[in-house]
Amino acid sequence: MKDPILESYGSDVFSEKAIRRHLPKPVAAKLLATMRKSTPLDPTIADAVAEGMKNWALEKGATHFTHWFQPLTGGTAEKHDAFLEPCGPAQAVQRFSGKNLIGGETDASSFPSGGLRSTFEARGYTAWDPTSPAFIKRHENGATLCIPTAFCSFTGETLDMKTPLLRSIQAVSRATERLMRMFGQKRAHVEVTLGAEQEYFLVDRRHYLSRPDLLQTGRTVFGAAPAKHQQLEDHYFGAIKPRVLKFMTEVERRLWQLGIPAKTRHNEVAPAQFELAPMFEDLNLAVDHNMMIMEVLRQTAEANDLVCLLHEKPFEGVNGSGKHCNWSIAYGGRNLLTPGADPRENAIFLTVLMAIIRAIEMHADILRMTTAGAGNDHRLGANEAPPAIISVFLGDELNDVLRQIESGRRGSDSSRRGQKLRVGVDTLPPLPKDTTDRNRTSPFAFTGNKFEFRAPGSSQNCAQSQMVLNTIVAESIDAICDRLDTMKGPFNEKLQRLLQYEVKAHKRVIFSGDGYSEEWRKEAAKLGLPNLRDTPAALAPLKERRNVELFERYGVLSRSEMLSRWEIGMDDYRRRIRIEAGIALEIARSMVRPVVADEFSRLANALGQAKSDGLKVGIRGLTALSSKLGAGLDDLHVKCDRLERTITRDERPEKQLAAMDDLRKTVDRLEGLVDDSRWPLPKYREMLFVY
Repeated sequence: MKDPILESYGSDVFSEKAIRRHLPKPVAAKLLATMRKSTPLDPTIADAVAEGMKNWALEKGATHFTHWFQPLTGGTAEKHDAFLEPCGPAQAVQRFSGKNLIGGETDASSFPSGGLRSTFEARGYTAWDPTSPAFIKRHENGATLCIPTAFCSFTGETLDMKTPLLRSIQAVSRATERLMRMFGQKRAHVEVTLGAEQEYFLVDRRHYLSRPDLLQTGRTVFGAAPAKHQQLEDHYFGAIKPRVLKFMTEVERRLWQLGIPAKTRHNEVAPAQFELAPMFEDLNLAVDHNMMIMEVLRQTAEANDLVCLLHEKPFEGVNGSGKHCNWSIAYGGRNLLTPGADPRENAIFLTVLMAIIRAIEMHADILRMTTAGAGNDHRLGANEAPPAIISVFLGDELNDVLRQIESGRRGSDSSRRGQKLRVGVDTLPPLPKDTTDRNRTSPFAFTGNKFEFRAPGSSQNCAQSQMVLNTIVAESIDAICDRLDTMKGPFNEKLQRLLQYEVKAHKRVIFSGDGYSEEWRKEAAKLGLPNLRDTPAALAPLKERRNVELFERYGVLSRSEMLSRWEIGMDDYRRRIRIEAGIALEIARSMVRPVVADEFSRLANALGQAKSDGLKVGIRGLTALSSKLGAGLDDLHVKCDRLERTITRDERPEKQLAAMDDLRKTVDRLEGLVDDSRWPLPKYREMLFVY
C-alpha cells in the first residue's frame, strides 16, 4: 500500500527524481553534481535543463515562470512571465530557453538599494541559483514555476540576501577545508546546515480587519492587558484547538509537497502563539525554505479566515516571536559540532568550538546587527527572548572542559585529577553529547551538536544572520590556522598551547546565568561586551572600518554594499516608526476619542438628570466615573497633540516611540472605563483567545 504523504512529498519540486525523468542522463548528472557539491555549472546544458524544467512545470499545471529572489526588503519578489509565445497569426507555442532560465532583467530602482542605485538607473539582473531546486507555487487559478535566483545591479553590486549568503558559505567552506587538512583529514565536502524554528501568532480575520494598527503595522499599538494571558503557563505545548490543528495540517501538507521537511508543530508560550520547526537542511536551501514557510503560513491562514502575524511583538505583555536559527557545520558528512569518539575527533571538535567562541567574542557587534529592526526592538530582552548583549552558553560540562584546557590540568571528575591534560592524545576530557540544559535568555547557545542563535526576529530573513555567522567563523578558523602555521613543535602540543591561549583570550563572552538580570548587564559592561540596545545602535557596526575590512577580505560584501545595508536599515526603521506613530494618532483621534467623548457626555447627562431628580444613590459612582473619563479625555487630547508634533517636526524615532508609549497608557486606561460594547477595537481577551 502506497503512503500518500510519501508519494506527494516533494511533488512540486524539480527534484532529483524529476531531473532524472525529464533530462538526458549526461545533463542530469552535471546538474546534480552542481546541486549536491556546488561544482561550477556547465553553461552548455542550460537549454536542455530549461526544456526539461518547462515540460515538468507544464505537467504540474504551470502557465508562467518567475525568477524568485530575496531583495533587501526582507521578503521575496517575483515577476511572472508566460511560457506562451506567439508563432504566427492566432498560433502560439510554449517556450522556455536556457537564456530565460539562467538570467533575467527586472526593475531595480524600486527596491531598497541604500544608494547603490539611482531612480533613473532601473536595470537589475537575476541569476539562477542551481543549488536550490525550482518549485511550483500554486494559487487558486493556476500555478507558477519559481526559479530561485540571486539579484544584483547593473554594476554587479548585490541587491539581495542570497548572494552574500552564498559567498559566506564559500568562505567558511574554504577555511574549514584548510583546518581539516591540518588535522590530516582527506579532502571532503563542507556542508553548513540550518534548522530555522518559526514562531507566529494566529488571530481571527474579523478581529484583524477591525484593527487598523494590525493592518498597517503588524502589531497592536493599543490594547490593555487581559486578566488572563500567559501567566498560568497553560498554553505552552497544550492541546491544539481543532481550528488551529486544521490550519497546521494544511500548512504541513503544502510544505511537504514543496519538499520542506516540516517536523514539529506545537502551541507556544503566549496564547494564540504557535511554532513550526523543520528538520536540518543545507543552509542555502533552508533559508529559501524558511521564506516559503512564511508565505505558506500567511496564505493558509487566509484560506481559513485567520491571519498569521509574523511581527516580533504583535501583543504587549506576552511573549514575542523569534526565528531560532540552529547552525552547524559538517565535513565529509560528519558534524564537526558533535563531540568525537576518540582523541583526534575531540581535538577537532574543541578547535571548531573555540573558533566559534572566538568569532562571537570578537564580532558580537556585527552579529547583533543582523537582529536589528523596529519589531525586534520590542521583543529582545524579555519574555524568553534573549537580551541585546550577545553571549555564548555552553552548559556546565563544556564549561568545565574549557577550564581544564585553560589550566592544562584534569578536573575533579577525572580519576587522574591534577595530571597534565593532552589535547589530541588523551581520551579525556569526556565530552558531553547532549547534556547541556537550555538557557532561554542566552542569545547563542550550544545545544548538543549545534549552536542556536535565538535573537533573530520572526519576520526577518535568516540569510543575514547566517551570512555574518559564516563570515566571522571563517575569519576565526583562518586565524587559528595562521597561528598554528607559525608555531613550532609537534602538532598536538601546538594545538594544546593555542587552545589554552584562545580560552583565556575569549572566555569573557561565555555566560551561563540569567541574561535579563541587572547583575549581568553590569558585569557585561565591565567585561567590555557591547550592549546595542536599539536598532540605530545595532546598525552602526556596519560602518565600522574593521567590519568593512573583514567582509571585503572574504569577498562577502564590499564597502559600498555594507554602507548600503546601514542606510536601508535606518530608512526602514524610521519609516516603520513613523507609520506606527501615524496610525496610533489616527486611531486615538478618529476611533477612540469620539467614543470616549460620547461616553462622557452620556454620563454627564445622566449625572445631571439624577441630581435634577433629587436622587441620593448613584451620584457618587456617576461622579467618579465621569471625572475619570473627563480627565482621560483631556489627557488623550494633550498626548495626541504631543505625538502629532513629533510627526510633523519629523523628530527622532526615539521621541516618536516615547510619545506613542505615553499615548498608549492613556488609551489603555480608557479601555477599562468605556462600555465594552462601545469600545471601537477588538480587545486582547478577544484576539488572543477567539481563534
